[in-house]
Amino acid sequence: MGMTKRHFKRLVILPCIIIILQGLIFIKKVLTIVSNFIVQRNVPAVVRTPEERFCGLEAVGYAFKSHYVALPIGGGKTLPRVHYVDEGPRDGEIILCLHGEPSWSFLYRHMIQILVKSGFRVIAPDFIGFGKSDKFTFPEAYSHELHTQTLRLLLDYLGVNDVTLVCQDWGGLTGLSVVKDSPHLFSRLVIMNTGLPAGSELAISTIAQITPFMAWRSFAELLGTSIPVYHIFKKALMNPYPAILDGYNAPFPSSLYKAGAARWPLLVPLNSHTPVAADMQATRNFLATEWKNPALLMFSTRDPITKGQEKTFQRLIPHAITKTIEGAGHFLQEDQGEEISSHIIGFINKKF
Repeated sequence: MGMTKRHFKRLVILPCIIIILQGLIFIKKVLTIVSNFIVQRNVPAVVRTPEERFCGLEAVGYAFKSHYVALPIGGGKTLPRVHYVDEGPRDGEIILCLHGEPSWSFLYRHMIQILVKSGFRVIAPDFIGFGKSDKFTFPEAYSHELHTQTLRLLLDYLGVNDVTLVCQDWGGLTGLSVVKDSPHLFSRLVIMNTGLPAGSELAISTIAQITPFMAWRSFAELLGTSIPVYHIFKKALMNPYPAILDGYNAPFPSSLYKAGAARWPLLVPLNSHTPVAADMQATRNFLATEWKNPALLMFSTRDPITKGQEKTFQRLIPHAITKTIEGAGHFLQEDQGEEISSHIIGFINKKF
């Protein structure tokens, strides 16, 4: 049987693009070393996106009260200021919505409104480096542990439990790791367009599956803090209206603010001998052997990045309910937020 156009792209074109990008990345690293040696730059360690960047987002559905907290980490020190949305009745059942790369709580704006109208309390934080939260200016400041620590401390600060986790992209890697660490805080899982890469997926037999992500990772590594957030969403969304694209781009006035967005793709483990890979494997083991509570899997049909990862979660959590989301790309909350919200409400109310 002949090779289809899609398989030719995955097996030939994308690997060639990855090789070219890696060559350019090497050249970039050399030039960066030389540039840093010649020119000494003084930049602040942490920056805060000006509030005026977020003006007008009410018109596209992001009209929530902002909450901020500087979470203490001991010795009189705190993390950079974290922003979160906290809507709905204080005694309502809690839904925690976690964004990924390079989005922020803006991604959940329509879902928040629908879920709150159904009586739920919805919490949607911005991870450090994203949204209205403060941002380290050096990519090396970001780590998987930073994000999991931030989430653990925020949950302690809010004093919540019996939480339904809704996660997508890096929100899944981060959120599910915290579920593994603190299972007593969570009652249900809603897992969407994400994965738990433990570094073991990189094999000849899986090259066709992983090449889209590897191309994206190489692209992100080459561009670094010049990553074009506006154009990423313009390409990724089904209906890329300019006002919506402006909303996703709002947290990033310049490259100084994009270190977190530049770093997250590079934290995905490429082999099993990294701390992130070890945590991902531990999370897999936890889900497979210890998670007995309800779980809902929602993966979209038009996401090239996490396509097929729902099978991994089906193996890990065989009792999970699966809903396939048609006509949605990677950011399915944006493309099919109403349908997803309906499934979540039915899931919590045990309608299916």
